[in-house]
Amino acid sequence: MGDLTMSNMVPSSLPQSQSTMLATLWLLLSFAGLTLESYISVTCPNSKQCQRALLSGNDVLLHCNFSGAQWQYFFMQQREDWTPGLSNIGNIEMIPEGSIVIRKPLPSQTGVYHCWNEDNTQAIQYEIDFQDITTLHITHKSLHQKPLQNDTLHEGGRVVIFTRWEPWQDCNRCGKLGERKRLGYCYVQGPLEKEPIPCWLYLGDVVAWSSRMRPELQVEACLVPCKKERVFHVRYVTFDNFNLDDESESAWLTCPLGSIYRGAISWEANSMPLTWQDQLSGRNLGSYLDLSTGGRKLQVFQPAIYRCFVQQEFMAQFNPAAPQETETQQRQQTPESWAALYRAGQGNADHVLKGLKLLLLAGGMLALVGVLLRYLRDPLGKRSN
Repeated sequence: MGDLTMSNMVPSSLPQSQSTMLATLWLLLSFAGLTLESYISVTCPNSKQCQRALLSGNDVLLHCNFSGAQWQYFFMQQREDWTPGLSNIGNIEMIPEGSIVIRKPLPSQTGVYHCWNEDNTQAIQYEIDFQDITTLHITHKSLHQKPLQNDTLHEGGRVVIFTRWEPWQDCNRCGKLGERKRLGYCYVQGPLEKEPIPCWLYLGDVVAWSSRMRPELQVEACLVPCKKERVFHVRYVTFDNFNLDDESESAWLTCPLGSIYRGAISWEANSMPLTWQDQLSGRNLGSYLDLSTGGRKLQVFQPAIYRCFVQQEFMAQFNPAAPQETETQQRQQTPESWAALYRAGQGNADHVLKGLKLLLLAGGMLALVGVLLRYLRDPLGKRSN
């Protein structure tokens, strides 16, 4: 894996004091919860039982906002009873509100997650099928590739295996040709079931395998106009440097806040778009869009200036760094276009800096007034004595 230097929130051409102030602000915003936006958030009404198919390897947040929330679970493949608590599972964490975050869930964690309040009067039950991301079947309409066809679980059987498709996600570019994608999950419809069931929830602890039982990702070309009045939601942009690893001769870059569940992730190399169509047709040899993250991660094999966008908003820029350069030299040699690009995006850094300067000025004036009042009060006190 390539080495990434410490990322900056703003172009390195900014003065050191301003860069430090903004970096501190970026850390505070991160701790405030902005990083949770890369998760898929799953909710279920109180006293309800909700069934959902998701993908392994991609973080998920299961909501349970009860006071004194408690959890128990059982995994389908382990053939065990309910297990109280979550402390013995390394990739599951309960957050203060009572909900849980499952980081990079495994297919073996397909099962039932049950949450209830401290009075045991309210409960929520999630039945989650974490379908194996490593078996994801991808197709592109422009390449005339076909999705998987319906099949049966057993030859001549009446249990049908099919793909239930999610809605199309947003187009990843506007004003020019882009791409959009949709996810599809493996479902089973049997003669006795009123509603289809996700494949591995249906199988439970039964060991069965079929090449048809896999999730899907479908991509197609799209062309949408740009909105006249665009509202930018991102309050910071990451600028980073990278080195190609000596052994693999590559580096992995990650687009902040991107997710396979939310579309409109796009990458550029030296202002040229990197597309799924080029990759699937074998024309994109200098980089690789990671299928398991829906393109959130990019493996690069040659130096270039890489930029990523989420929902058509500029998120990050990665620049090749010469191995012999120190961090100070890298900052001095950063292109001036960084600053111009950032200001063109939305200029949030300037607004933040102005606000911080005003706060510092107001604080200095208050301190000066306090010193003057103390100075004037002392002679008055002596005079009255």
